[in-house]
Amino acid sequence: MLATKLFDHTILKADATKEDVKKVCEEAMAYSFCSVCVNSYYVPYVAGLLHGSDVKICTVVGFPLGAMSTRAKALEAKIAVMDGADEVDMVINIGALKDKDYDVVLEDIKAVKEACGNALLKVIIETCLLTDEEKIKACELSKEANADFVKTSTGFSTAGAKVDDIKLMRETVGKDMGVKASGGIHDKEFANALVEAGASRLGTSATIKIVESAFYDV
Repeated sequence: MLATKLFDHTILKADATKEDVKKVCEEAMAYSFCSVCVNSYYVPYVAGLLHGSDVKICTVVGFPLGAMSTRAKALEAKIAVMDGADEVDMVINIGALKDKDYDVVLEDIKAVKEACGNALLKVIIETCLLTDEEKIKACELSKEANADFVKTSTGFSTAGAKVDDIKLMRETVGKDMGVKASGGIHDKEFANALVEAGASRLGTSATIKIVESAFYDV
């Protein structure tokens, strides 16, 4: 059975309203999910809704392209944490990685990590846009920067999580770093396969459907 604490209950669509976000927060508390993942604008609102619960507040930084300045990403992370975020999911500079400007990618992650303070940092590498060699390098740089997790996808690019990518990421970062699968996770069979491959967190908007089907075995 899939543990509810594996899940970041996610609402990142551009047209999400406060009522939509409130519903997701209420669901997360009812099912005891690990976190609610929202765009940074909603962090203060979510902090109020989740106050007193054990559901964490997760937000995204440099989302969804990762192609903004490091200073902008770091400031967004700092403000989000000040507003109440417990976890930050940042997008790497994908173009810089593909250009082999590894110092740029490393310093980008390091700056956001510093801005996060005590908040947990997950690094979105957008696997669908990378070769296996680039995926490995992105994971190595994330580990060197002392990030807490690597994460497959934004869910807004050409594809989402894949079992083979999770296996590769887990092999690269080892057992002590988190690996988050996100993007295209819609059923319990796929969710289970990702966990078996090495995922320690799952990000999805289909959380309730997955958990209920696993619980009731339907």
